[in-house]
Amino acid sequence: MKILITGGCGFVGSNLAIYFKNNHIGTQINSLDNLSRKGTLLNFYRLKKKKIKNFKIDISNNKAVGSLPRYDLIIDCCAEASVETSKKNVDVVFNTNLLGTYNILKKCKKDKSNLIFLSSSRVYSIQKLRSLKKNNILINEKFDTSGPKSIYGFCKYSSEHLIKEFSFMYKIKYIINRFGVISGPWQFGKQDQGFVSRWVWKHMNKKKFYYIGFGGKGSQIRDVIHISDVCKLIGLQIKKISNIHNFIINVGGGRKNAISLQNLTKICQKITFNRIKIFSKKNTSEYDIPYYVTDNSKVQKIYKWKPEKKILHIVQDMYKWMILNKKILRKYII
Repeated sequence: MKILITGGCGFVGSNLAIYFKNNHIGTQINSLDNLSRKGTLLNFYRLKKKKIKNFKIDISNNKAVGSLPRYDLIIDCCAEASVETSKKNVDVVFNTNLLGTYNILKKCKKDKSNLIFLSSSRVYSIQKLRSLKKNNILINEKFDTSGPKSIYGFCKYSSEHLIKEFSFMYKIKYIINRFGVISGPWQFGKQDQGFVSRWVWKHMNKKKFYYIGFGGKGSQIRDVIHISDVCKLIGLQIKKISNIHNFIINVGGGRKNAISLQNLTKICQKITFNRIKIFSKKNTSEYDIPYYVTDNSKVQKIYKWKPEKKILHIVQDMYKWMILNKKILRKYII
C-alpha cells in the first residue's frame, strides 16, 4: 500500500510517517509539506533519515497536488491548527484547511484513493460547551455542532461535509477522526501546538505564565492523548479500512486523561522541580471553552482500542525529550 501524509513534516504527520516506516505499515510512505512553519525543517530531516520523501508543495495548489503520484491511501494531517491564528489570518486557514482538503478529495477521486482525515473537537458548538452544567459529561459524536466554533473549527467541519459528499458521489472510502488535544515528543512548546507542551516548556525554563480566561483561575479542563496512541489507532484503521469505513469518531484521552490547568501545573512542578510565577488574565476569548472531555466509546467498540499513556507519562515523555533537545528547541520557541 502506498501512503501519502499531508502535513507530513508537522508534529502529527512526522510521527505517523516514522511509526509506519518502523512498523512496516505500507510499502511506500511519502509526505506533502510546504515547510513554511517553524520546526517543519527539523522534521524534514527526521523523515529524510528514514528515506521518506517529502514533496515541498502547498496543499492549496490544486495543479501541484493533482500532479503527485497515485496513492492507495491519503492521510490528511495538513492544517493551520491554531484557533488564534484563524482569527488573525482567515485566508491562510481557509486555503490550507478547507481548500486543501478539497484538492485532496479531487486527488482521491482521480486515483480512487481512500482517505483518513484528521478533524478536530473544535467542530462542536462553543455556546453548548459553555452551557454544560457539570464537569463529568463525555462529549460524543452526537454533541451539538451548530453555531460558532471558530474559523478553524468551521473549516474542519466543512471539510467533513465535503468528504461525505465526495464519498457519496465517487465512492471514496473515508474515516474522519475528531481528535482532541494531542501531545508528546517532537512538540516544541510553541503557542500554536497546544497547552501541554507550552506548560512543560515554561516550567522547564522557569518562564512566567498566565491562567487566561474564565476568571483566570486555571480551572479549564481538557483530556489529552499521547501521539503514540494516535499512531497505533491510525495503524489499525489503515489495516481495516477496506472493510470498516465511512464514519466519524471522536478520539481523545478520555476521562482518565482529563486535567485542569491547575493540576497540570502541579504535575509540571513535580516533574521539573521548578515553580514558576503564574499570573491571571480574567478576560475570556470568544473562542475559549471551559471544558471538553472525549467519549471514546465508539472508537473503542470499532477497533478494540483505548489510549494507553496516562497524563503523567505524557508530561514525563515530553519533558525528557525537551531536556535532550533543549539547544535545538530554542530556535523554534516563540
